[in-house]
Amino acid sequence: MLIRAAEIGIAQPRIVDLRIAQGHIAEIAQQLEAQAGETVIDAQGGALLPSLHDHHLHLYAYAAAQESLVCGPPQLHGVDELQRALQARDAQLEGGAWLRGIGYHESVAGDIDRDWLDRHGPPRPLRIQHRSGRLWILNSLALQAIGASESDATPLQRDAAGRYTGRLYDADDWLRSRRPSRRPSLHAVSRQLAAYGITGVTDTTPGNGADMFEVFASAIERGELLQDVLMMGDASLDGCVDRAGPVRCGAHKFHLHDADLPDFDALCAAIRSSHAVGRGAAFHCVSRTDLTFALAALAEAGVVPGDRIEHAGVTPPELLAWMAGLGVAVVSQPGFIAERGDAYVTDVDVDDRPWLYRLRAFRDAGITLAGSSDAPFGDANPWKAMQAAVSRRTGGGVVIGADESLTPEQALALFLMPADVRQRLPRQIQAGAEADLCLLDRPWKRARLDLQQLRPRMTFKRGLPIAGIGP
Repeated sequence: MLIRAAEIGIAQPRIVDLRIAQGHIAEIAQQLEAQAGETVIDAQGGALLPSLHDHHLHLYAYAAAQESLVCGPPQLHGVDELQRALQARDAQLEGGAWLRGIGYHESVAGDIDRDWLDRHGPPRPLRIQHRSGRLWILNSLALQAIGASESDATPLQRDAAGRYTGRLYDADDWLRSRRPSRRPSLHAVSRQLAAYGITGVTDTTPGNGADMFEVFASAIERGELLQDVLMMGDASLDGCVDRAGPVRCGAHKFHLHDADLPDFDALCAAIRSSHAVGRGAAFHCVSRTDLTFALAALAEAGVVPGDRIEHAGVTPPELLAWMAGLGVAVVSQPGFIAERGDAYVTDVDVDDRPWLYRLRAFRDAGITLAGSSDAPFGDANPWKAMQAAVSRRTGGGVVIGADESLTPEQALALFLMPADVRQRLPRQIQAGAEADLCLLDRPWKRARLDLQQLRPRMTFKRGLPIAGIGP
């Protein structure tokens, strides 16, 4: 394939021709002659970029979310809107089918429970997930459908009288065992990601085990999944570090919650065990407590390239300095400022607000920084996330942490970082590199003015178009 008249190089743009052969960039020159049988694509001066990588999402949860009703902001606000949405979705479902909701936040109707759903929801099994991903709320028909008896020992929350509230924390595996379900197809979400210019993802689902290698590999083999996958997961992946191919082993994921932290010595031992086989450690940290605990564990166990903090939701100066000293990377979700920022303004402690989802401070401190969506818990569109990194503006127009904003070029770089974030520099277009590319319909000088409106004209994976128009 020959791509003509493409703009490459953001800092010093130039118009070039670029030849792709055997999945790699074979040649870059000001002008190249087309070879016999070579497909020619006219870029018309549009910016040609390395393709994007989403460094933190959950593929199967993302696919399941497409079949679910969004039950919180920014899509809906208030009790009346939620009730109308539940009624509308109920009318679309057949018989005793379950209604699955996602993205709930207390700003809609408070701390809802089983009784609230029974009163306000439709007469069918109903479960709604909190936007944190940690909490499910089930109505009485759903509890009945999974055979939850008040006399059983279950992880379901109970009230003072011993009756189930319908609230279920951090127990997805238990719920799945009570209600087995098929894995949703990744076909649609994979093509949506490709349309955004994404050719690789890091699936950070903490429960991923060695069996998921074959699940993802099979989806890629049959053409359902177009992206390469760096797969985080539990300790069972420690023996899979040397696995090659489109599905590779990522860091050991530790899902910390400040109200239920693991035994410190056991955590340090698990970190050392994964380090010993060449795996990094990744820590879910959305609070000061989570982050302090993770950094203390890394300081005790030792840090290796690939150790990373997921989210870094609250990073005060003293923890920022500690992170820089340890040399850990940060994977952030800049889109959360746009999507959740209005709730942060009211819900987050005033002492924590200045340190929410920092960006520029990490760069200034020399900390490797990568970007992600956390889909389905955030919008999967990376261009919206980039714009949020630039504007730091909530949906309601409030600016949070203006001094943490990035330039458009720095925001783009968040999604150009290598998959394992062991290298500090974003990927570049150069001869010999894999031809994982996305082509914009305009030069970068115009594209940078409003990143959230961008959609790549074409996306290439190892030299083959996986999204966009034909030649």
